[in-house]
Amino acid sequence: MFLPAGSQDETGVQIANRLKASEVFRKVTEKRNFKAISTPVVEYAHTFTNEIAGMDLQSMLKWFNSEGEIEVLRPDWTAAVARAIAKQHHAFQKWSYQGSVFRMDKDGTESRQAGIEIVHANPFLGESECLLTAIQYLKELEIEEYVIELGHTGIFEQMILPLQLNQDEEEALRLAMHEKRMDLVEELLINYSDEIKQDLVKLIDAYGGIDVISHYEKVWSGHPELLAILQHIRKLIELLEATGVSEVIVDLGRVKNLPYYDGAMFRGFVTKDGSTCFSGGRYDRLYKQFEQETTAVGLAFDVDLLAQHMMVENSCSRACILATPETHAIAEKHRKELPEEIVDIQYELQNETVYNTIYTIVRDNNQYKVVKR
Repeated sequence: MFLPAGSQDETGVQIANRLKASEVFRKVTEKRNFKAISTPVVEYAHTFTNEIAGMDLQSMLKWFNSEGEIEVLRPDWTAAVARAIAKQHHAFQKWSYQGSVFRMDKDGTESRQAGIEIVHANPFLGESECLLTAIQYLKELEIEEYVIELGHTGIFEQMILPLQLNQDEEEALRLAMHEKRMDLVEELLINYSDEIKQDLVKLIDAYGGIDVISHYEKVWSGHPELLAILQHIRKLIELLEATGVSEVIVDLGRVKNLPYYDGAMFRGFVTKDGSTCFSGGRYDRLYKQFEQETTAVGLAFDVDLLAQHMMVENSCSRACILATPETHAIAEKHRKELPEEIVDIQYELQNETVYNTIYTIVRDNNQYKVVKR
């Protein structure tokens, strides 16, 4: 049988690396005082499609239940965790999760994630702890070559305030900025002043090192709201550099890719191929659906991608014990004599080259012995 589009089988190293990534994540978050949480894989669609969460139902795997309600396979962890912990005591601030999300707008329908959420905490503390946890996790996985990117939803939002765009116009412009389409940005703003148009077009190229922050501090010297955002990003960069992370860039033209983001945003890129290994940001407004005014920030790792970039460990030596139905128990008992080896028991040797050592069972003075061949 063929698999549905977006589904895939896996074998060998990818599975082993993913299991290792999962265990390392559990240990790292446990040591940093995160509390593990799990949510059902089946949720009501409204959890993700309500006005505040704002996710697109079309990208979800969905069906009607017996009561006519739309149910979905979990498409997003952040909204699911927010629903689960909204009524938890505020003393619990740090949460971690692991599991799959299911989306039809991705290369694979199922993707495995590991992530953290920090709620009810000082905003800078939450963002710092997210980034520092990410750094430690990547270090424990021995993924050393990566770049962290910082951005902020407030820059785009502040700059378009004078335009008084309606919802559809704003979404079209946001998408054009997201795709770095200078030509489309100019086309969408054809009826607006050249100054605003050019400011947004230039913002698309406003990425690089901390010197970009310094440049725009001069450009926006008369805009206190934008200066406050730049100062916030600068503080995060300084924190990361103080902990030994030098590969940090900013993208001032980045816009939110999820509707509920409303502040600092961050991503991690693997240097080798530029793939995104983690992403996240601030989402305080998501909790307004639960009538809460609080702080919330988090990030999620793409565990499938991390597994692809982890180093393949040197596997243990492989041994084969050739047995028979009568001597199988003897071979099984001999496993404890080979604690550092991967031990396979066979009745007939099919491929000698896959083993480092081969043992046979011989009878000597009415006793069975396992001997190296």
